[in-house]
Amino acid sequence: MTENKKIQSKSIEEQQIKAGSLPEKEKNDFLPIKVRRYMIVGERRFSNYWWAFIISFGAFGFLLTGVSSYIGVNLIPFGNAQLVSFFPQGLLMAFYGTLGLLLSIYWWFLIFWNVGSGFNEFNKKEGLIRIFRWGYPGKNRRIDLSYSLKDVEAIKVEIKQGLDAQRTIYMRLKGKREIPLTGIGQPLTLKDIEKQASELASFLQVSLEGL
Repeated sequence: MTENKKIQSKSIEEQQIKAGSLPEKEKNDFLPIKVRRYMIVGERRFSNYWWAFIISFGAFGFLLTGVSSYIGVNLIPFGNAQLVSFFPQGLLMAFYGTLGLLLSIYWWFLIFWNVGSGFNEFNKKEGLIRIFRWGYPGKNRRIDLSYSLKDVEAIKVEIKQGLDAQRTIYMRLKGKREIPLTGIGQPLTLKDIEKQASELASFLQVSLEGL
């Protein structure tokens, strides 16, 4: 009797899902996830904005100090650059200020182009994996790669400790090819990388290496 009630209630729920009378959250509880997408943050990170601003501000100050010492007119609102002799202090400050401005301009362009941003999409419906990244302007501005789910052999985690700590998730394909899935210059925490790698290996039903 109890089993008949369970079967009857299950059939009613299925009818409600087809009719659209159940809310979206309850519908998803009955449907397996077919597509996973992981967004990759590129150069538009807070740390890049911060350092680009600091370098721009400092380089501009150095350049103004050097120019002020050369023309004999104080161009800096704070301090007195006229007290600095042009050779060699003023010349060196102008040189380093110019280099700093060029570096900061390049950095601001990277932020504007958002190099390295994109997504990793794993689609069981189509049986495809799509790796998309924004690159530098030109032929390689759009990097759009596709792989078959059948070619995936394992998900690999590589962790390097030290001052330049690196935590990277790789997708190992047939032929021992390894495709990096994490963003460059944005190391995830150990907890986050373990969670993401485990979810991905479980979703793709492949082995997890490196943990």
